[in-house]
Amino acid sequence: QGILREGLEDVKQFFKANGSCRLPLSPSLLVKGIVPRDCSYFNSNAVPLKLSFQNVDPLGENIRVIFKCGDDLRQDMLTLQMIRIMNKIWVQEGLDMRMVIFRCFSTGRGRGMVEMIPNAETLRKIQVEHGVTGSFKDRPLADWLQKHNPEEDEYEKAVENFIYSCAGCCVATYVLGICDRHNDNIMLKTTGHMFHIDFGRFLGHAQMFGNIKRDRAPFVFTSDMAYVINGGDKPSSRFHDFVDLCCQAYNLIRKHTHLFLNLLGLMLSCGIPELSDLEDLKYVYDALRPQDSDADATTYFTRLIESSLGSVATKLNFFIHNLAQMKFTGSDARPTLSFAPRTHTIKTSGRIRDVFLCRHERVFNPNKGYTYVVKVQRESPGEVAFVQRTFEEFQELHNKLRLLFPSSLLPSFPSRFVIGRSRGEAVAERRKEELNGYIWHLIHAAPEVAECDLIYTFFHPLPRDEKAAGTNPTPKPADATWARPLGKVGGEVKLSISYKNNKLFIMVMHIRGLPLLQDGNDPDPYVKTYLLPDPQKTTKRKTKVARKTCNPTYNEMVRGMGMGMEGSGGATAEGLPHSALQLVYDGIPRGDLQQRELRLSVLSEEGFWENILLGEVGIRLRDLDLAQEKMGWFALGSRGHGTL
Repeated sequence: QGILREGLEDVKQFFKANGSCRLPLSPSLLVKGIVPRDCSYFNSNAVPLKLSFQNVDPLGENIRVIFKCGDDLRQDMLTLQMIRIMNKIWVQEGLDMRMVIFRCFSTGRGRGMVEMIPNAETLRKIQVEHGVTGSFKDRPLADWLQKHNPEEDEYEKAVENFIYSCAGCCVATYVLGICDRHNDNIMLKTTGHMFHIDFGRFLGHAQMFGNIKRDRAPFVFTSDMAYVINGGDKPSSRFHDFVDLCCQAYNLIRKHTHLFLNLLGLMLSCGIPELSDLEDLKYVYDALRPQDSDADATTYFTRLIESSLGSVATKLNFFIHNLAQMKFTGSDARPTLSFAPRTHTIKTSGRIRDVFLCRHERVFNPNKGYTYVVKVQRESPGEVAFVQRTFEEFQELHNKLRLLFPSSLLPSFPSRFVIGRSRGEAVAERRKEELNGYIWHLIHAAPEVAECDLIYTFFHPLPRDEKAAGTNPTPKPADATWARPLGKVGGEVKLSISYKNNKLFIMVMHIRGLPLLQDGNDPDPYVKTYLLPDPQKTTKRKTKVARKTCNPTYNEMVRGMGMGMEGSGGATAEGLPHSALQLVYDGIPRGDLQQRELRLSVLSEEGFWENILLGEVGIRLRDLDLAQEKMGWFALGSRGHGTL
């Protein structure tokens, strides 16, 4: 801090002597002074400086930049240039991945300036709002976006931005082999845009712990990111959109493999240590797999998504980074509540006279459970508010209070554990009484506790609390915005059908909106197909079973030659189901094709009982113009011919 202050004095003297200057980051940025109170430093190895300059434009905001010394920012400039080119390719093809690409400029050997993106936070800071183990939890990112986008349409827009930008980041970081990915160099804007920073390691040059690579997953895609995409902890049709976006973006970049290899090849002699020989170029070549067809590449990248999502190493890496950063946390850092966008005080909100927990209500969004409605009375006459808080939010308040006050000043908190198989309604009723006693003792505790900012923030109304006194919330599906209206009760299946050189290619990609079983549980779906007419049933094939999902994701290819087909699949860890069915019929003349019908059925495996039909579709191939690949959703339902 002392060194920073001395340096800032030198900068102030520079502006006194020169009046103003243009920032190297962009000639359009004209500044006239430094703002010392807004300047600080980051805790990473190079200890970059966060600087705030006065804008010459009197109506313009201060210009905030990062100054780094000790890192070769030419590598960052090159990486950002490659990502910028990728983004141009996507946009030219009509695919806006909502990428955030910031300016970066090397001003000398091992030093330079980086643009600061406003209204953005690192994943680490978002996750540790839920404690040091926040990197192992699924809800931090979704809760943070909900906090900054309280209106439903705002939140849905933020989720859409997240899906696109997350897909773009997955493809870009994989192709360029960007390593040293921890939760302090991945950022999220309040608008939902995700982006990566600090590209000190790329082209697969990962940091090592002994003989172990620190970056074990193909790219960073964790369960808390999937939670935002799915709108919960179960796969939804929005995950299909995410997988399709990734594969589409990946295939578009693959078409320009030569461009990226040529541009990187020009930089081999510039002295960047991690781009010095042909092996570094080979990394990009191997990542882009130019020899593969689009279908093979789609299968390959789908498996990479599954591998990244199932990687425990990434979360463990995040957790270790959280621990490493704890020693840098200043003693003046005050705990805040993860679900409250800002802090409120007794001065700004008004003194609380009494609180009373009125009732509990069943909620379905974002998760099934119970919320508790609290009546808050303040000393101002007639000022009464109702707030909704979950048991987990009460528990977070208590945990944060324990960081500030000794346990002797705090009332005991109700246990979250329930012995036996008590009904949810009974547990909620019991907790209501216990929580009522807890908040009464909290408000009547010692003044330093009862009047602290945490308590006044907790009981201050949030946007969601405006409906607290109304009727019970209505159940709403997590993917209501993205899901198309289902033409049939049985959901929809996404197929890719093409015909070339007397071969018929059929790929089952996704299924969405399958009905629940009669007992209310998710089905164990698999796909069965015939190519009719088939009196001997020689063309019958089926996939393996995807476990407990109404929205299985596909994209794995298995080819079978001759008048037959093969399929395989299964279910992966982390709740990401997948199945596989790539059908290749060889030796079918075009005339014969006109007489054929694809019959596809989706069933739920029921063990010893008869399997349950969830939906089926019959597709007359003469109704499709197979001069080009046909890809789309087909409605599943009772027997009848399918419509695209």
